Amino acid sequence: MADTIDRQMGGNTRPNPNSVHGGASTATAILRLPSVLKRRGRSRSAHYLDIQEGLFTRPVSIGLRAVGWPEQEVDAINAARIAGKTDSEIRELVAKLEAARKALA
Repeated sequence: MADTIDRQMGGNTRPNPNSVHGGASTATAILRLPSVLKRRGRSRSAHYLDIQEGLFTRPVSIGLRAVGWPEQEVDAINAARIAGKTDSEIRELVAKLEAARKALA
């Protein structure tokens, strides 16, 4: 049913086999702070402390007075925590995620 509605709305629910990303989209949502805190289960002060300690990516500017975090970065760091990665492994992940941002620019 949802597939039918999606097709009626012009959407494509099937991955593109010709995509260089194997069907994965490079587009991502930018999450604002309240959403990030809810997904992480952390307080605002703990979140910013994690950023200072290299345990979470720095925010990206989305306006003059607005910042957010790419959704896939939040998900990747959460997955690493769930997998039991050490703080040093998470710092490496954060460095890779931030380097990937620069490569897109």
